[in-house]
Amino acid sequence: MSSPEKTSLEQSAQGNQQKEPSLIEKVRRYRCPGCGADLLFEPKDGALTCQYCQHKEEIAESKEAIVECDYERYLKLLPEQLIELAPDTLEVDCKSCGAKVTFTPPVTASQCSFCGAALVAQAKSPDPILAPAAVLPFRIEKSAATEAIKDWIATRWFAPDALKRFAVPGGISGMYIPFWTYDSHTTSHYTGQRGEYYYETEYYTETDSNGNQVQASRQVRRTAWYPAAGTVTRWFDDVLISGTKSLPAKALAELEPWDLPELKPFDPAFLAGYKAERYQVTLSEGFEKAQTVMARVIENDICYQIGGDEQRILSVQTQHAAITFKHILLPVYVGAYRLQQKLYQVVVNARTGEVQGERPYSWIKITLFTIFVLSLLYSIWWAVQKP
Repeated sequence: MSSPEKTSLEQSAQGNQQKEPSLIEKVRRYRCPGCGADLLFEPKDGALTCQYCQHKEEIAESKEAIVECDYERYLKLLPEQLIELAPDTLEVDCKSCGAKVTFTPPVTASQCSFCGAALVAQAKSPDPILAPAAVLPFRIEKSAATEAIKDWIATRWFAPDALKRFAVPGGISGMYIPFWTYDSHTTSHYTGQRGEYYYETEYYTETDSNGNQVQASRQVRRTAWYPAAGTVTRWFDDVLISGTKSLPAKALAELEPWDLPELKPFDPAFLAGYKAERYQVTLSEGFEKAQTVMARVIENDICYQIGGDEQRILSVQTQHAAITFKHILLPVYVGAYRLQQKLYQVVVNARTGEVQGERPYSWIKITLFTIFVLSLLYSIWWAVQKP
């Protein structure tokens, strides 16, 4: 996990005031000095590349630290921390799934990457947002992601032909997904019970092999419960919470782990040629989800401290302190289509090539396969029956 520099809100606010102009200035189109075409971020070598004359420009390594922001104070001053993106940046809303996607020409958005619906709303300048603190650049090229999906599809038995369109050029699109990370020091006071096993001899009557009733005994396990109470503390670092509602949480969770130590200070140059989704989960909503994640870990800590053979937790009161957060962007390839009024989505971790998604079944293929198997079994039976 990364260990970014912690700062107070006053330092963060002062830093934002100093950095805001340069952020806005950098959110723009990058022009090739040779032919004037747009430079796009190339995952293979991590540079801005012209698709026409192959001119390359390295993205300067930032010397700035990835700043963690004070959660409580940021909530109070959040409107003052929002920034406006440059005029070149556009945003379009999907009326079908509610996704808000930002992009910079020459990237276009005519179809929603999350649900496959046509985008009929006119693109507009985006509303102010809380600027990302860091970005994890694309590492896997689109062609490699397409091959990974092709391999994934090959293992999906009885998949309909519609699923195969993900494995052709243009079937998926690169997208930066918003995430929040939260740090917190927790102190949890609990009450519970510790269960300890003991054994008693139990006598019973059974019938032996000769049909006689005989008395037998066996050891039966019992549990003795004793009261327990105490306090556990833990420091949580970079609890990762998705900021999107447009993709299934289960699929996103299965894309983990992410190599968060490789996060780069936010530079819009990494977004050149890609779309980015605006966060739908607010800062406070994200922390509520993070508390749920932390609570499961705290319960394990409590059970370990209670000890014994079994544990019961009756009550837990947790206080959070030194809460910090950051807004980050993580790269995925997304594909979506509808089949019989149901939405199916496939996502690829653009750092590792991991593929996760939903899949339908083709009942036509299943029926034909069943008929084939039954025909084969019948042929074998007929061959065996012949004299």
